Amino acid sequence: MDVWPTVVWILVIISDRFKTVQTRDFTMQDIVQLHPSTTPHPGSFKCFTCRDAADNYECNRWAPDVYCPKGTRFCHTLHMMDERGDSVSVTKRCAALDSCRLAGCVNLTHNGFQVCTSCCEGNICNVLVPRNDSSAVFSTSALVGSGRKLQAAAPLIIIIIITSTAGRD
Repeated sequence: MDVWPTVVWILVIISDRFKTVQTRDFTMQDIVQLHPSTTPHPGSFKCFTCRDAADNYECNRWAPDVYCPKGTRFCHTLHMMDERGDSVSVTKRCAALDSCRLAGCVNLTHNGFQVCTSCCEGNICNVLVPRNDSSAVFSTSALVGSGRKLQAAAPLIIIIIITSTAGRD
Protein backbone atom coordinates (compact mmCIF):
# COMPACT_ATOMS: atom_id res chain seq x y z
CA MET A 1 0.00 0.00 0.00
CA ASP A 2 1.26 3.40 -0.98
CA VAL A 3 1.68 5.84 1.96
CA TRP A 4 1.73 9.10 -0.01
CA PRO A 5 -2.02 9.48 -0.61
CA THR A 6 -2.59 9.21 3.12
CA VAL A 7 0.15 11.75 3.93
CA VAL A 8 -1.23 14.19 1.38
CA TRP A 9 -4.75 13.80 2.76
CA ILE A 10 -3.49 14.50 6.33
CA LEU A 11 -1.56 17.57 5.17
CA VAL A 12 -4.64 18.95 3.40
CA ILE A 13 -6.74 18.54 6.55
CA ILE A 14 -4.05 20.14 8.74
CA SER A 15 -3.44 23.01 6.32
CA ASP A 16 -7.12 24.00 6.40
CA ARG A 17 -6.74 24.72 10.12
CA PHE A 18 -3.90 27.20 9.57
CA LYS A 19 -4.69 30.52 7.97
CA THR A 20 -2.23 31.62 5.38
CA VAL A 21 -1.01 35.18 5.09
CA GLN A 22 -2.39 36.89 2.04
CA THR A 23 -0.18 39.37 0.25
CA ARG A 24 -1.69 42.52 -1.14
CA ASP A 25 -0.57 45.64 -2.91
CA PHE A 26 -0.12 48.91 -1.08
CA THR A 27 -3.04 51.28 -1.21
CA MET A 28 -2.76 55.06 -1.01
CA GLN A 29 -3.84 54.81 2.63
CA ASP A 30 -0.93 52.45 3.38
CA ILE A 31 1.54 54.82 1.74
CA VAL A 32 0.24 57.81 3.71
CA GLN A 33 0.48 55.84 6.95
CA LEU A 34 4.01 54.68 6.17
CA HIS A 35 5.17 58.07 4.92
CA PRO A 36 3.25 60.72 6.88
CA SER A 37 5.57 63.42 5.60
CA THR A 38 4.05 63.49 2.13
CA THR A 39 3.60 67.09 1.13
CA PRO A 40 0.15 68.58 1.76
CA HIS A 41 0.35 70.91 -1.25
CA PRO A 42 2.75 71.55 -4.15
CA GLY A 43 5.80 73.57 -3.16
CA SER A 44 5.29 72.93 0.54
CA PHE A 45 8.25 73.11 2.91
CA LYS A 46 9.11 72.91 6.59
CA CYS A 47 10.66 75.38 9.02
CA PHE A 48 11.83 74.92 12.57
CA THR A 49 9.06 76.51 14.64
CA CYS A 50 9.03 77.50 18.30
CA ARG A 51 7.92 80.39 20.49
CA ASP A 52 10.12 81.98 23.15
CA ALA A 53 12.49 79.01 23.48
CA ALA A 54 15.41 79.50 25.87
CA ASP A 55 18.00 79.01 23.11
CA ASN A 56 18.44 77.63 19.60
CA TYR A 57 19.05 74.07 20.78
CA GLU A 58 15.78 73.96 22.74
CA CYS A 59 13.91 75.46 19.80
CA ASN A 60 15.19 72.98 17.22
CA ARG A 61 14.99 70.02 19.59
CA TRP A 62 11.30 70.42 20.34
CA ALA A 63 10.13 71.93 17.04
CA PRO A 64 7.11 70.07 15.65
CA ASP A 65 7.68 68.32 12.33
CA VAL A 66 4.91 69.94 10.29
CA TYR A 67 4.62 71.64 6.93
CA CYS A 68 4.16 75.38 6.61
CA PRO A 69 0.71 76.56 5.53
CA LYS A 70 -0.09 77.84 2.06
CA GLY A 71 0.62 81.53 1.66
CA THR A 72 3.98 81.29 3.41
CA ARG A 73 7.26 80.97 1.58
CA PHE A 74 9.98 81.73 4.13
CA CYS A 75 11.30 80.68 7.53
CA HIS A 76 11.51 83.62 9.96
CA THR A 77 13.81 83.65 13.02
CA LEU A 78 13.85 86.19 15.87
CA HIS A 79 16.75 85.87 18.32
CA MET A 80 17.01 88.01 21.46
CA MET A 81 20.37 88.16 23.27
CA ASP A 82 21.57 89.82 26.44
CA GLU A 83 24.54 92.24 26.61
CA ARG A 84 27.00 89.28 26.69
CA GLY A 85 25.49 87.74 23.54
CA ASP A 86 23.82 84.85 25.36
CA SER A 87 20.39 83.77 24.14
CA VAL A 88 17.40 85.09 26.02
CA SER A 89 14.68 84.02 23.60
CA VAL A 90 14.35 82.30 20.21
CA THR A 91 11.19 82.36 18.10
CA LYS A 92 10.98 80.64 14.72
CA ARG A 93 8.01 80.38 12.38
CA CYS A 94 6.79 80.10 8.81
CA ALA A 95 6.33 83.54 7.27
CA ALA A 96 5.06 85.43 4.26
CA LEU A 97 7.16 88.01 2.41
CA ASP A 98 5.79 90.93 4.44
CA SER A 99 7.29 89.52 7.65
CA CYS A 100 10.74 89.24 6.08
CA ARG A 101 11.30 92.76 4.78
CA LEU A 102 13.07 94.00 7.93
CA ALA A 103 15.93 91.60 8.60
CA GLY A 104 18.80 92.84 10.75
CA CYS A 105 19.72 93.61 14.34
CA VAL A 106 18.39 96.26 16.72
CA ASN A 107 19.73 97.24 20.15
CA LEU A 108 17.04 97.72 22.77
CA THR A 109 18.22 100.56 25.00
CA HIS A 110 15.88 99.97 27.93
CA ASN A 111 17.29 96.54 28.82
CA GLY A 112 20.55 96.29 26.85
CA PHE A 113 19.29 93.39 24.76
CA GLN A 114 19.92 92.95 21.06
CA VAL A 115 17.26 91.48 18.77
CA CYS A 116 18.30 89.98 15.42
CA THR A 117 15.86 88.73 12.79
CA SER A 118 16.50 86.74 9.65
CA CYS A 119 14.49 85.03 6.93
CA CYS A 120 15.46 82.29 4.54
CA GLU A 121 13.82 80.36 1.75
CA GLY A 122 14.10 76.60 1.67
CA ASN A 123 13.23 73.46 3.54
CA ILE A 124 14.29 73.77 7.23
CA CYS A 125 16.73 76.51 6.28
CA ASN A 126 16.45 78.18 9.70
CA VAL A 127 18.70 75.79 11.62
CA LEU A 128 20.94 78.56 12.95
CA VAL A 129 19.98 81.80 14.68
CA PRO A 130 21.21 85.26 13.66
CA ARG A 131 23.75 86.69 16.12
CA ASN A 132 24.90 89.87 14.34
CA ASP A 133 24.31 91.94 11.21
CA SER A 134 26.29 89.45 9.13
CA SER A 135 23.90 86.60 9.84
CA ALA A 136 20.70 88.64 10.27
CA VAL A 137 19.83 88.64 6.59
CA PHE A 138 17.00 87.89 4.21
CA SER A 139 18.21 85.11 1.92
CA THR A 140 16.06 83.93 -0.95
CA SER A 141 16.62 81.95 -4.10
CA ALA A 142 15.04 84.79 -6.12
CA LEU A 143 17.89 87.11 -5.10
CA VAL A 144 20.44 84.43 -5.95
CA GLY A 145 18.90 84.03 -9.39
CA SER A 146 19.10 87.76 -10.03
CA GLY A 147 22.85 87.59 -9.37
CA ARG A 148 23.28 86.01 -12.79
CA LYS A 149 22.43 89.35 -14.40
CA LEU A 150 25.09 91.00 -12.28
CA GLN A 151 27.65 88.37 -13.31
CA ALA A 152 26.82 88.95 -16.98
CA ALA A 153 27.23 92.72 -16.52
CA ALA A 154 30.55 92.37 -14.67
CA PRO A 155 32.77 92.46 -17.81
CA LEU A 156 30.98 95.60 -18.99
CA ILE A 157 31.48 97.27 -15.59
CA ILE A 158 35.19 96.36 -15.64
CA ILE A 159 35.59 97.87 -19.12
CA ILE A 160 33.88 101.09 -18.00
CA ILE A 161 36.14 101.34 -14.94
CA ILE A 162 39.28 100.74 -17.00
CA THR A 163 38.32 103.30 -19.65
CA SER A 164 37.31 105.90 -17.09
CA THR A 165 40.57 105.54 -15.12
CA ALA A 166 42.79 105.35 -18.22
CA GLY A 167 42.28 109.02 -19.01
CA ARG A 168 43.40 110.18 -15.53
CA ASP A 169 47.09 109.32 -16.01
